[in-house]
Amino acid sequence: MEERTRAYLRGRFRDHYRRTEISPPPAANEREWGYIPWTEGPDTTMVRHRSLLELGNLSEFLVRKRPRHVYFSAGRFRDPGAGSMNEKDWQSADLVFDLDADHLPNVTLGEDSYAEMLATCKDALFRLLDFLEDDFAFEELEIVFSGGRGYHVHVRDDNVRHLEREHRREIVDYVRGIGLDFEELIETETVAGLGRKTPTERRTLRIEGGWGRRVHSHFMAFVDDLLEMEEDAALERLQEFDGIGEGKAQATLNAARNNREGLESGNVTVHTAVAQLAERFASKAVERDNAPIDEPVTTDTNRLIRLPGTLHGGSGLETVRLERDELEEFDPLVDAVPETFEGQEIAVDVTDGGEVELGGDSFTVSEGDQSLPEYVAVFLMCRGRAEKEKE
Repeated sequence: MEERTRAYLRGRFRDHYRRTEISPPPAANEREWGYIPWTEGPDTTMVRHRSLLELGNLSEFLVRKRPRHVYFSAGRFRDPGAGSMNEKDWQSADLVFDLDADHLPNVTLGEDSYAEMLATCKDALFRLLDFLEDDFAFEELEIVFSGGRGYHVHVRDDNVRHLEREHRREIVDYVRGIGLDFEELIETETVAGLGRKTPTERRTLRIEGGWGRRVHSHFMAFVDDLLEMEEDAALERLQEFDGIGEGKAQATLNAARNNREGLESGNVTVHTAVAQLAERFASKAVERDNAPIDEPVTTDTNRLIRLPGTLHGGSGLETVRLERDELEEFDPLVDAVPETFEGQEIAVDVTDGGEVELGGDSFTVSEGDQSLPEYVAVFLMCRGRAEKEKE
């Protein structure tokens, strides 16, 4: 990035901060702060180990330093400005989750557009919130569009702030479905057999919530698909599963037809073939319903995370706090475009053209000198795809 480009972005970031009110996180003076300045070189070192007291008034700091990126720690410390983690004296930490579109298993880099990647990431965010709100019943959640490739979720419930790394690792494993054991989702009870003296064992999949609900949902969707098929097609579909031959396929189809109500209630002992088949949907549920979070972020009790309300120096977009009921309609490539950069065009030299979806429009940008809407030009400059030209 040329110095003219850096100088322009520094100035426009400052203009944005002059007109924007930035709200600090809770217990801001107990957190470590860090930032990356607009200096030369791709490996610019972060300025960190700062307390809010050292930065001063947050709004004045942002206007004065107009940083490229701004961060605060998930951890809370007795002395957040100390130069080493031991000296800081850790007290507690938010439970933070990071979803990054670049790391999602169903995103194809180089093929999916930026908008498509962010849409896929929002789908993953809804799955994560399903775990946090329904499975864990967390209440103090802050949802944030990162300004770049995804979303952050901060959990600040009192009962999680003192968790050590290994306990946070267990939460990671749960939302990722790592090590999910189908048998742990089963409740077993002994019931009297009809007309028999010997009691029988009934195994029921827990369907009221958690992974049991997810496994059951996929299994019942499959059952309903079977019931809509012609018999030969249904039997053929069942025999595609390893270990299910013609006899088990017929028994499973009969159970689906004659005892769907039992299956709907989670009873997997209507036939041994049904139990065998239901177990196959545990891995399918993990594949489709897990939350593909960036695991080290959640387990790191000292993690620095981007400050909501600030600008992302790699995109020029705003890091946006979101209310839960705003998420469905939120379009990051429209709603995170700063008003500061709207309403005018500027001259840039584009070095890497292509499609740009931003501000509700799609632009086909060619290489070379040209005038573009400022928010598009800032986006390209921040991503290293354009340099500022003299007006």
